[in-house]
Amino acid sequence: MSKESITTPSAEGIAASARAAKGKGLPPVHLWNPPFCGDLDMRIARDGTWFYLGTPIGRPELVRLFSTILRRDGDDYFLVTPVEKVGITVDDAPFVAVDFEVKGDGEAQKLVFETNVGDHVMAGPDNPIRVVRDPETGEPSPYVLVRANLEALIDRKSFYRLVDIGTHHDGWFGLWSGGAFFGVIPSDELPEG
Repeated sequence: MSKESITTPSAEGIAASARAAKGKGLPPVHLWNPPFCGDLDMRIARDGTWFYLGTPIGRPELVRLFSTILRRDGDDYFLVTPVEKVGITVDDAPFVAVDFEVKGDGEAQKLVFETNVGDHVMAGPDNPIRVVRDPETGEPSPYVLVRANLEALIDRKSFYRLVDIGTHHDGWFGLWSGGAFFGVIPSDELPEG
């Protein structure tokens, strides 16, 4: 292949390929193995804002389209279509859980999260909740697995609501959802009060 035939990836080209491949539901990006075409100047900030060439992408439908072709391989993130694969930068998690709904209670409780790009996912054994604590400050960063190795950072207001409905189980304070218990913090580390 000559250098002249290699094109620089662009958001417009990726979007056009994604639209052409779109069917019902999420595209099968896990089955696609196109050639790597380089990195795209696209970044997902910790707050879920998508940037292209340093500017926020202001069209929610375009962000949603890009989110459907996102794939994580190891620690790297890519937009993948049947014909190309481009690297992008993700500051923390690619999605943000902006709200949740509680169905049922106790061990039968189900927590259904909604992401900033419109995905809905019920936390459970296949979609676990995990909390990472900053080693210096102890500040929690809670996540829920949305799909295929892609997580959503649970936003602060939702996390506070989750803490309000948390319970103690086997020495941990945490949450029940989908028949599974997800520990947030050891019970003996909870502040008094």
